[in-house]
Amino acid sequence: MTFSVFLLTLALSTSLAFQMYPELSLEKKVVKFPDSEEGVLLKQYVKFTNTGSGPLSFETYKVSCPCTKLDLPKLPIAPGATDSLLLTFDTTGKSYYQDREILIFTNSKKKTEKLKVKVFVK
Repeated sequence: MTFSVFLLTLALSTSLAFQMYPELSLEKKVVKFPDSEEGVLLKQYVKFTNTGSGPLSFETYKVSCPCTKLDLPKLPIAPGATDSLLLTFDTTGKSYYQDREILIFTNSKKKTEKLKVKVFVK
């Protein structure tokens, strides 16, 4: 009985060790736009790499203001592959210092990654 419990435990731990998890590694975690005039649509690509061992899929993102948008890849990103997210910030109706936090939801082990956006609107 003890030997069969040992084998079951070994089989479960081995299968867990070989699970493949993707990992989102952003090139930058804070995007700082230059000082901008009100009414300008700011855009910047944010590079990332899947540093995990499984395909990385993006589910959605969440941000408190609809002025901030993120275009996510539609297809899974292979392990080791690099791609980019298109970040846009609409300064219409904004003034002074703007600071946004975007939560990016993926199928990675961590599940969520934070990306900060900062800009001063004149």
